[in-house]
Amino acid sequence: MEDVKRSLSSVLDSVEGLLGVVITDRDGVNLIKATTSSCPELALKLNFLATFGMATEQASKLGVGKNKLIITSYGNYQAVQFNRSPLLVTLIAESNSKVDQYLN
Repeated sequence: MEDVKRSLSSVLDSVEGLLGVVITDRDGVNLIKATTSSCPELALKLNFLATFGMATEQASKLGVGKNKLIITSYGNYQAVQFNRSPLLVTLIAESNSKVDQYLN
């Protein structure tokens, strides 16, 4: 597990504007995370992380296929959340960072 955390930390160091990477189960329970000191605490809370699991399930019911990711933008931050069932991956970044660098 420490190897995974080290890998996540190296991603944080290599991607400009990235503040946190959180891997959770579909209910938002934190399995592993790596964050900088600038990462907003609220983005790491269960109620924030669990919302994506519910939203992705609902989005998948629209009839256009399985939802793969959701991007949300806030005043100072943005979150890119990936559905990698049974896991969910959340990236928290500065609002001015380029989202496309997280999609590769």
